[in-house]
Amino acid sequence: MFLNKRNRLTMKIKKIIENKKQFLDLLLLADEQENMIDKYLASGDLFALFDDDLKTICVVVKIDNETCELKNIATYEKYQGKGYGKALINYVSDFYKNEYKTMIVGTGEVPWILSFYESCGFEKSYRVKNFFTDNYDQPMFDGEIQLIDMIYLTKDL
Repeated sequence: MFLNKRNRLTMKIKKIIENKKQFLDLLLLADEQENMIDKYLASGDLFALFDDDLKTICVVVKIDNETCELKNIATYEKYQGKGYGKALINYVSDFYKNEYKTMIVGTGEVPWILSFYESCGFEKSYRVKNFFTDNYDQPMFDGEIQLIDMIYLTKDL
């Protein structure tokens, strides 16, 4: 939970255990192909950030005994740039710090998204060539930028 300027509780983050598909509209903002979301949603931990109403969600999955992956993070467009995504990343980083050593995240090569993750403590690590062209049914775009390679970033927890 978080305090606003008037020291009133505002934001709260909940781990969602059941009915994860109810958040599909928001999950699809970050990963536009439902069958790709289906590959990680059931086995992943879904977290939802509320500030009066739902603002941001994310899914984290176990990779191995030392590493987890942030598979999806999405904020409704009208709430983007207000710190909700960063607050949720900080929360899940703290949530998993005693369980894993490293968190990874993969994203398209979009400057503002890479900058966001770097501002959350991630560092560029490696690239998977042609990930988006090989794994999605149609060309993927973020604005005018076609997504081709997956850029992975890592963060020590």
